[in-house]
Amino acid sequence: MPSNLSLRQQNALRLALVFVLFDVLTSLAVVFLLMQPLATRATSDLAGLMVLAAQTWGELPPETRPAFEEELMAAHGLTLAAAPPAGATRATWHGIYVRELETQLTQRTGEPVDLASVEAGTEPWLWAGLPVAGRTLWLGFPRSRVGPQPLAAALVTLSAALILAGVAAWWLGRSTVAPLKGFAAAAAVLGQGATPELLPETGPRELAALARRFNQLACQIHDLLEARTTLLAGLSHDLRTPLARMRLALEMMERRPSPDWIERLETDVGEMNRLVGEVLELARGLDGEAAVPVDLAALLETLAGHAWEAGAEVAVQCPDLRVSAPPAALRRVLGNLLANAQRYAGDWPIELRAQWRDGACLIGVIDQGPGIPQGQIEAVFRPFHRVDASRSPTTGGTGLGLAIVRQLAQANGWQVWLENRQGGGLAAWVSVPTPRGKPGLHRPDESGRVIVRK
Repeated sequence: MPSNLSLRQQNALRLALVFVLFDVLTSLAVVFLLMQPLATRATSDLAGLMVLAAQTWGELPPETRPAFEEELMAAHGLTLAAAPPAGATRATWHGIYVRELETQLTQRTGEPVDLASVEAGTEPWLWAGLPVAGRTLWLGFPRSRVGPQPLAAALVTLSAALILAGVAAWWLGRSTVAPLKGFAAAAAVLGQGATPELLPETGPRELAALARRFNQLACQIHDLLEARTTLLAGLSHDLRTPLARMRLALEMMERRPSPDWIERLETDVGEMNRLVGEVLELARGLDGEAAVPVDLAALLETLAGHAWEAGAEVAVQCPDLRVSAPPAALRRVLGNLLANAQRYAGDWPIELRAQWRDGACLIGVIDQGPGIPQGQIEAVFRPFHRVDASRSPTTGGTGLGLAIVRQLAQANGWQVWLENRQGGGLAAWVSVPTPRGKPGLHRPDESGRVIVRK
C-alpha cells in the first residue's frame, strides 16, 4: 500500500478490499448453495409444464386450441405460437435460471433447445421452439417471470459495500486520526520546551493508555525543567554568599594579613565544594548502580555508628534480613534522612527501624524533633527548599538532601514519604519492594534486635 496515503485513505482502501472480497464470497455462496438448487427445481417444473402444454396443444382439435391458449395464458403466463415470433434473436448470455431452463427442455425433448429473446412492448419475451409431432411449436413467456437477477444483485451489493467502506473509513478516521493529530500537536509543543495541555484520556483503551502515558511524560518533563531552573537558580544564589565572604576575606588579607582569614577562605571553599558536589550528585542520580543483596541490619548499624561519633543517640531496631538494592543509593538515602533528623532532633534520641509490610521492606528514620508544617511535607523534596527560611547551612542545610533522597528513590523504584508523629517528631519512611522467598534474601526474624548507641 502506498506510504504517502493518509491513514483515512489507507483505511478506506483496506475496508473496500475487505467488503469487495466478502461480497464476492457471499455472492458465490448464494449462487451455488441457494440460487442453483432453486433454479434447478423451478426450471424443472416450468420445462415440464411447457413440454406438456406443447404436447396437449398438438393433440387437441384445431377448434379447441384457441380456448386452450387463453387458459394457458391466464393460468400460467405462457403463450403458444405455431410460427416463430418476428424479431427473435439468440441471446449471447443467459443467467442461471435461463441456462437451467434450456438444459431441462433439452433433456425432456431430446433435442437441443435454445431460448430466443424478442422485444415486445415494455419488456422482452423469451421463446423456446419445442418439437411436437414432427413440427416446432413455440412457447413464450415474459422476462419478468424469471425473477432472480444475480448480476444486478451483485452490482448493488458491491456498490453498497464501497459506500459502506467510505463511510466506515470516515468514521474510523474521525475516531482515530483526530486523537493522533492531538498527540502530534502536543508533541510539537513539548519539543519546543513548553508544557502542552493535557490530552483527554478517553476513547479506545489503547489510545486512552497512550494519552495517559503522554500526560505522565509531559508532567515529568515539566517537573524536570522546573527542577533544573530551580537547581540553577538556587545554586547561583547559594554560591553568592561564600563568594562574597571570600571577596571580603581577600580584601581584609590585603589590608591586614591573618591566618584567620585564610581559615575562613578554606571554610568557604569547602562549603562551595560540598554544594557543587551535592548538585552533581542530584543531577547524576546514581542510576547506573546494580542491585545486590544488602545486609540491612549491618547497614543501619553502620549509619548509627557514624551518627554516634557525631554525638547523637540512635537506636536500631531491625530483623535479620537482606534486601536487593543498589547499596550506595540505599546508603545515601538513609544517610540523608538520618542527617536531616540529626539536624532537627537536637538532643532527642533517633530510631532506625525496619519491618515487613505488604511484600516490601519498610525502613524508617524516626525523630522527636519539631516536625514539619503539614503544608510543606511535599515541598521539602524540591531542590533548595528549606523549612528554615535562613540561608545558613548550619541552621537549614543546603536544601538538597531530601531532593537527592526523592530522586534516588524514584530512580530505583522505591517510595519515600514523611509524616508527622502524634506527640511531636517526624517519621521518614522508605519502602523497598522485596518479595519474600526471593533467592538470596533472608526471611526476617520477627523478634529482631535492638541496638542503642550514645
